[in-house]
Amino acid sequence: MVKLSVNLNKIATLRNARGGNIPNVLQVAIDVQKFGCNGITIHPRPDERHITYKDVYDINSVITTELNIEGNPIEKFMKLVLEVKPSQVTLVPDSEYAITSNCGWNTFLYQDLLTHKINKLKDCGIRTSIFLDPKPELVSYAAKTGADRIELYTGYFAIGYANKKWNCIDPYINTAKMIVKNHMLINAGHDLNLDNISFLIRKIPNISEVSVGHALIHESLYMGLENTIQSYLKKIHQNK
Repeated sequence: MVKLSVNLNKIATLRNARGGNIPNVLQVAIDVQKFGCNGITIHPRPDERHITYKDVYDINSVITTELNIEGNPIEKFMKLVLEVKPSQVTLVPDSEYAITSNCGWNTFLYQDLLTHKINKLKDCGIRTSIFLDPKPELVSYAAKTGADRIELYTGYFAIGYANKKWNCIDPYINTAKMIVKNHMLINAGHDLNLDNISFLIRKIPNISEVSVGHALIHESLYMGLENTIQSYLKKIHQNK
């Protein structure tokens, strides 16, 4: 069964825009789990412009599902996740001032770096995932790092789907086949929404987890947070 992990970065962005503690990120973390999601994703960046490092510790204290922490494995990030010990760490090659994550790792060039970081995480019992573009040729190098999973960067898919270019899914299908061949599990995330998520899961039925944030928060402005999460769960599970 595909799991839904809700990314809370946009909740923190809204809070930080005004200062204070409204909306309360910790309370939202509690609520989205109560509303049925299978996990929470957060991506603390070095400038702490949305999720802060303090948020990470606070959210970890109320996790009843799974916590997935994303980020570039710089020293500060590694120290944080090795202390928190979340269920999963997803390594993302974003630059310090990136607005959002917009590409995956070149696992051929960064195989040694990723292997070193992943070994540290696995020594602490943390499940590991590598953010990857839909490029089948990079999967074998990702597998050599010892990572447990690949998170497919679905930004290209979302653009293609919005423009009704249905063959945009083909590189993802081919990459997914290579992931399975290399005995890894598949996650997916970036720009997924209620319109495109069913198509993705129907075409790649062995996805283990989807991470949704920006669109889910946008949709919840109209539908309410609980209704939106339930709508995602229905979309995900209707393919099973």
